Amino acid sequence: MTDPHEHDMRRFSSLLSQNARQWRRSINEELRPQGLTEATWLPLLHLARADGPMLQKALAQAMTLDSSSVVRLLDGLEAAGLVERTATDDRRAKAIRLTDAGRAVVVDVERVVDDARRRYLADIGAEELAVALRVLEKVSAALSPAAAVQELVG
Repeated sequence: MTDPHEHDMRRFSSLLSQNARQWRRSINEELRPQGLTEATWLPLLHLARADGPMLQKALAQAMTLDSSSVVRLLDGLEAAGLVERTATDDRRAKAIRLTDAGRAVVVDVERVVDDARRRYLADIGAEELAVALRVLEKVSAALSPAAAVQELVG
C-alpha cells in the first residue's frame, strides 16, 4: 500500500503542473483578442517587472529558455516595436528594455492578469493563501535554491 504522504506529494506535484498550464492557457485566451501569445506577453512581463534593463542571458534564465529561443522571441518583439536592444560595456551582451509601445502592452496584460487573479483566487481566504504561498516558496527554493522566488503571471 502506498504511503498517504507519498500519494499526497504525487497529487501535489501533478496539480501544481496542471494549474500552471491552466493559468497560462487562461491568460493566453484572454489576451488572444489583442494579438498576444505567451511568447509575447511573458517576456514583456519579465522586462516590466525587472529593476532595469535585462541582459538577454538573464531573460533566458528567468524564462527557463535557451538563449537561441530568446533571441528569436526578441527579434519578433523588436520588429513589433515593443522592445529595444542596446549595447552594453560588454560588446557581446545586449541590454533589453521596453519601448513606450511595450509598456502600453504591459499595462493591458497586467489588467488582464489582475482581473484573472481576482476571479480565480476569490474563494481562497487570506490564511489559506498565506499557507499556499509558504508551500510554493519552499518548493521554489528546493527547485532553484540560488534563485529568488519570482512573482509572474500570478
